[in-house]
Amino acid sequence: MAELVRSGAVTSQSITLMFLERIERLNPDLNAFTDVTADRALSQSREIDRAVAEGNVPGPLAGVPFAVKNLFDVEGLPTRAGSMINRDRRPALRDALLVERLVQAGAVLLGALNMGEYAYDFTGENAHDGACRNPHDLSHMAGGSSSGSGAATAAGLSPVSLGSDTNGSIRVPSSLCGIFGLKPTFGRLPRTGTFPFCDSLDHLGPLARTSHDLALTYDVLQGLHATEASHDCPRSQPTLPTLDQGIDGLRVVIAGGHFDTAGMDEAAGAVRVVAQALGAKETVDVDGAAEARAAAFLITNGESAAFHLDRLKTRAMDFDPETRDRFLAGALLPAAWLIQAQRVRRWFHDKMMDLFQDVDLVIAPATPCPAPLVGQTTLPLRGETVALRPNLGLFTQPISCVGLPVVTVPVWSGQLPIGVQLIAAPWREELCLRVARALEMTGVAIANPPRGPH
Repeated sequence: MAELVRSGAVTSQSITLMFLERIERLNPDLNAFTDVTADRALSQSREIDRAVAEGNVPGPLAGVPFAVKNLFDVEGLPTRAGSMINRDRRPALRDALLVERLVQAGAVLLGALNMGEYAYDFTGENAHDGACRNPHDLSHMAGGSSSGSGAATAAGLSPVSLGSDTNGSIRVPSSLCGIFGLKPTFGRLPRTGTFPFCDSLDHLGPLARTSHDLALTYDVLQGLHATEASHDCPRSQPTLPTLDQGIDGLRVVIAGGHFDTAGMDEAAGAVRVVAQALGAKETVDVDGAAEARAAAFLITNGESAAFHLDRLKTRAMDFDPETRDRFLAGALLPAAWLIQAQRVRRWFHDKMMDLFQDVDLVIAPATPCPAPLVGQTTLPLRGETVALRPNLGLFTQPISCVGLPVVTVPVWSGQLPIGVQLIAAPWREELCLRVARALEMTGVAIANPPRGPH
């Protein structure tokens, strides 16, 4: 798309109009967008066409439409963060930093996307804006909390999108909607201009239908020569030039222990296919993952409750009752539990660093199952019936707890896709993307076009 626009073969405005028409036609069923910024998109696209006509280069994403989870500030819109309460906020005076970076690269903003309330959700069933639905089967959920990002990208309403991931909120919808999603290393991408959920766990990242689009978008988001968000973060490096370097010589292992998929047929099959493609034969017990997941629950619960305490005191009845109750429980957690959770977090981090002394990449399931039905509340798991909402993050929480980079790749083994996580050591996003590219080129990881009525 960008190449066609830069060459003058296609106008940015024609592309924008095509996507706006598609949103108007399909979004009533999918419920992926909460705000469509049509006037802004058309104005941006006209400016891009004018730049091309004058012989200027409008950027690597020239004319490429994108959309963002509605916790990103968008100039002129109140930043909802999936809530009723935030709709009373004043409209944002400027875009979030990552939105600005995409616009500066020539991308065209289509609007803001549905999400779980205050990002505390894995299902995408928003009590205020309604459930976001899976484009492959509208009776199934899109996953959360970046539900609109997953559904809009998978359905072709937006070529790429931005989401956030605290405990799995990019990887779960990527898995359930069958697309590629990147959760970078904690601190790699700045969160300026986004509404927080849990400050010590929040990540931002892109979702796309191909590994190439994911890498190209990520490189723009990095701000290749800008000061990074974290003082510990090494200088950004472009990943796109390394995308096709291949995977020969990589040491790849399968995550076991907590990540065991016994009884989870689709998840087990997806991991097996990816492992075979990468020549991974060894399964490593990732010791401490279950404890890290417990720590992530406590840290998320305690930090988010403290952040929302004033809203809980003054507008408790305006929350989704399930979200409100989790925040209230978090407000009652003993401080000693939270301190111990942070100790466990450091302990598990050190264990993972030891593992990466011997291996380059760890593969693990992204979700225990393909997309459940909208309204489903329980899940059969390891011989038990468990609550669905928290357990969609069974395999993602331990990894985000210690901030490792992950690319989720889509695998098809039935009527619905399911994702596999490619996990690397800190700051090795380029490795995750390179392996995702290799899997895509061999046909193992593919974001299929939506099926059914769309």
